[in-house]
Amino acid sequence: MNEALKEANKARAKLESPIGVVIVHDGEIIARGHNTREAEQSALGHAEINAIRKACKKLGSWRLCDCEIYVTLEPCAMCAGAIIQARIDRLFFGAKDSKAGAAGSVIDLFAGAKFNHQVEVCSGVLEKECSSILSEFFAELRLIKKSEKS
Repeated sequence: MNEALKEANKARAKLESPIGVVIVHDGEIIARGHNTREAEQSALGHAEINAIRKACKKLGSWRLCDCEIYVTLEPCAMCAGAIIQARIDRLFFGAKDSKAGAAGSVIDLFAGAKFNHQVEVCSGVLEKECSSILSEFFAELRLIKKSEKS
């Protein structure tokens, strides 16, 4: 998760929502990603989508069997669906997302679903650190916007 936090800090430096991801296969990081929605002006620029795309290219397959994904924030419904569709075995995430989380906070696409692939989920990994980077970023962003109005 520390590597995912590094990715979140890359996003933060670009004034993107500081969410980071790494995908691991056989104990090795094969892909990294962070949010790029602002830079790309695309709703699809989520950290998970970016990392999944890179991992598929690295492995030469859309199936990411035997992979784990580490995400600093609970995935949204789109990203949860992508994780399931990519056949990722395990999801580890840090902070819960009470507004859009699809691993238990708003909805749980992973629990009891009748999808053809089941993902093992572990939440709360470095939760304090993952939550802090988000709350600090949005507090800083509010200050920036406030000073721009002055």
